[in-house]
Amino acid sequence: MRQVTWSTSDVEPREATGYWRDLVCATFVRVRVDPLADEGFTGTVSHTDLGGIGVSRLAAQPQSVRRDRALIAGEDDGYLLANIQLTGRGLVTQHGRAAVLDPGSLVFVDSTEPYAMEFTGAFTQLVIRIPQAQLPRRDLRASTAVALPGEGPAGVVTAFLSGLGDLAAPEARDLVPHALGLVGTALGWAAGSDLDGNAEFVRERIQRFLRLHAGDPGLDAETVAAACGVSRRTLFRALAGSESFGAQLRRLRVTRAQELLRAKPSWPLDVVAGASGFAGAAQLHRAFKALTGVTPGEYRRGTRRHGPGH
Repeated sequence: MRQVTWSTSDVEPREATGYWRDLVCATFVRVRVDPLADEGFTGTVSHTDLGGIGVSRLAAQPQSVRRDRALIAGEDDGYLLANIQLTGRGLVTQHGRAAVLDPGSLVFVDSTEPYAMEFTGAFTQLVIRIPQAQLPRRDLRASTAVALPGEGPAGVVTAFLSGLGDLAAPEARDLVPHALGLVGTALGWAAGSDLDGNAEFVRERIQRFLRLHAGDPGLDAETVAAACGVSRRTLFRALAGSESFGAQLRRLRVTRAQELLRAKPSWPLDVVAGASGFAGAAQLHRAFKALTGVTPGEYRRGTRRHGPGH
């Protein structure tokens, strides 16, 4: 096993775009690559082969990547591409779904079906190319273009995969069967199937979405379930035995209101309520007092007396 590095700096600037297209096709699968900047495109790929499984780290400028039926036709080999975003952001679409690649997240792509990727800024990414014949799970339709977060159970998978390319040949090859098992598990998480074995992951996905979007007044169980790729029933089952969906949402909104009451002392309560996800000041008042024991006004007066840290 030997790591090989290719870069557009190895060719003349006018040849960089064509060189990068050829490089991406040779390293991964045949795609159409179009830089989104008019000039100055740069890109680098460091690649390691682990007995047919490719581990590649790439850094590049903004670009769009598309694989269509014409490029797929005539190819006998199918690959699963496990894309781990390291820096920057991207968008992946396949099978009618779209997933945002944030740093740390993992998204799977099936090379036997059309897909598209777009990176509007500079980015770095780790891509694991796995022959589908080696996968424990072969039905990929429900698992692609679903973003798995970088924290929680999926973070264990991304950390393991990220370390493969840094190991010496014997150690890395010994770990390949374990990597394939973890990928199979993550594919199941992405598909949202087998809830009994994956309740922890589904719960983490729901809680992460709530933390990010609790300030949206229109947020409800239906919206969260759809965004997380699960049914309402699955959502409530995943949260069984822990804080309920409604209780989590109220707590997160009250926490947001507390932050605003400290940071924006001049804001009227109805403005604080709307920015925290409540339908109005009365709803904020009820939830705030139930959780904290004081009203929003009393809380604000207390922070003024004792300082913003209280």
